[in-house]
Amino acid sequence: MNLDRFYLIIDHPDWLRRLLPLGVKMVQLRCKELPTETIRGYIRQSLSLCRMHGSILVVNDFWELALEEGCDWVHLGQEDLETADVNALIRAGVRLGISTHDHTELQRALSLKPHYVALGPIYPTILKQMKWAPQGLKKISEWKKRIGEIPLVAIGGLTTERATGVIAAGADILSVVTDVTRNKDPERRTSEWLELTR
Repeated sequence: MNLDRFYLIIDHPDWLRRLLPLGVKMVQLRCKELPTETIRGYIRQSLSLCRMHGSILVVNDFWELALEEGCDWVHLGQEDLETADVNALIRAGVRLGISTHDHTELQRALSLKPHYVALGPIYPTILKQMKWAPQGLKKISEWKKRIGEIPLVAIGGLTTERATGVIAAGADILSVVTDVTRNKDPERRTSEWLELTR
């Protein structure tokens, strides 16, 4: 599967209106603690915008809404796997990305035949409190050897300055949140990422 190397994570469709025209081809909608119908609206808007720009939309966590809205991709964390109907997603042809942090989680993820495996946090991250210590570049190399042809997504504390080392360690895809969304010039930073990863 040929996925773009730059994978942007956003929490609102307004980001897509700003950044998809720059050439972003893979984006995850991750929004928490909002009413269900608000999230449904975000998914609907994001899917429309992504289709308009020929981009992949990955919905984080809300797999039922993603199914109902006709989305092609869902990302699940390990906790989400406890309640998600993975068989329903597979039957519907939805592609699946799964977060991993240790060997047990990786084994579990691989048993579900995901379309990508995410590893993180690679570096310390300010996005959320993590019970996992930073994984580092060596873990990227180890994970890539273990998963073979499945795309490996690196996430957590990634910056343009760290990108080359992350790619050299074996990551196929670099997932970015705050380095874009908290940058004083998100458009410029996004363009830098796209240049780096093409």
